Amino acid sequence: MNWLAVALGGAFGAMARYGIFLWFAPQPGRFPVATYFANISGCFIAGSLYVLMAQAIVPQAWRPLLAIGFLGAFTTFSAFSLEALLLWQNQHFSLATLYIVSTVLGCLLAVWLGHFCTHFFLSQ
Repeated sequence: MNWLAVALGGAFGAMARYGIFLWFAPQPGRFPVATYFANISGCFIAGSLYVLMAQAIVPQAWRPLLAIGFLGAFTTFSAFSLEALLLWQNQHFSLATLYIVSTVLGCLLAVWLGHFCTHFFLSQ
């Protein structure tokens, strides 16, 4: 049953990711907003989901569907890595560096913020 939950969550995560791709149409030589947004928002969701599962508000049984399936398909670290490489190979060194540093720091901040906000709202 977990395999089916992962597959279902993955399908919804992939569709959400594709929607972001359409919304923030990528342009060569430009900051990859779609992938950046998917990674940052996915990290925020991961931080929030962690709290909701730890406090049993969302059952652990939903982990395969949400954390592994949905977030696994929604966030796009492989796309991030390829886009950073392409920026670098096309001599957009400053943009590549900005993208790499802001994505890593942004994702760390987003996962912390999701965790913090969820704790805050649950304590109200």
